[in-house]
Amino acid sequence: MKKLLAHLFLFAAALLYGANYSIAKLVLDDGYIRPLGFIMLRVLAATLLFWLSERLFIRQNIARSDWPRLILLALFGVALNQMLFFSGLKLTTPIHAALIMTTTPLLILVISFFLREEPITRRKLLGISVGITGTILLILEKSGAGSGSSPSAFRQMEAVILGDLMVFINALSYAVYLVLARKLMRKYHPITVVKWAFTLGIFFVLPFGGNQLAAVSWSSFSTTIWLAVAYVLVGTTFLAYLFNALALKMVKPSIVGTYVYLQPLLATLVALAMQADRLTFIKIASGLLIVLGVWMVSSKPKTQP
Repeated sequence: MKKLLAHLFLFAAALLYGANYSIAKLVLDDGYIRPLGFIMLRVLAATLLFWLSERLFIRQNIARSDWPRLILLALFGVALNQMLFFSGLKLTTPIHAALIMTTTPLLILVISFFLREEPITRRKLLGISVGITGTILLILEKSGAGSGSSPSAFRQMEAVILGDLMVFINALSYAVYLVLARKLMRKYHPITVVKWAFTLGIFFVLPFGGNQLAAVSWSSFSTTIWLAVAYVLVGTTFLAYLFNALALKMVKPSIVGTYVYLQPLLATLVALAMQADRLTFIKIASGLLIVLGVWMVSSKPKTQP
């Protein structure tokens, strides 16, 4: 029953994340809130919501020995993860970002190997190579950056590549967060862990996003933009983090990471419905390579009797 509940939490989080790629770009593309200012707002809103939730339902004290790991969670899971994602999403396309995020399970395996928590076999190494090849192919794909050889088209292509790289580093940060959070999720309630991760994350984000948030012209927001902001703050930030944290208490980080597979499908459906992106052959081929690589890493070969 616990595993079923964990998978329901993970699917809900994947759905929230999948729609976020296009919904957040409504706010970012028209300059209503600049990327780092948006992250500052997300971190403040999530901190408030998790503090209220923790005060109402759970009250736990953190052992002194666990504070260094919590600081790392704030750095990788809140600050670097979110700032790089929104900065990259501003420059690239929803489908690009969603496909690149599917490298998270591969990155979790690599990090677990270096932390000596999981060995890498030849099959897994080949899967990592295939998945990374798909990611590189996607990053170098030019169709999302426009066509032509004019200076403006070239600059746009450079921007998309930079955005893709930012999203990839964001996926790496999120993988580090999942691996590091597992131990604390077993010891404390997930809401307590995420509450402190966001609270400490304020200090990492404030120097970069404080001025951008202060410069926001709130009176220029339409109803659609307010709804998009509310979705990102409550859905993607509070509920998605909460669902993943609850699932992480019941299943391994690698299983949590595998639900990133669903994000490209969900993100593509939403992006196409909102006419925020378009499919190309390179995107489909890159996605298949990434999914193939992840499958090779996560599946177990059949043993001969």
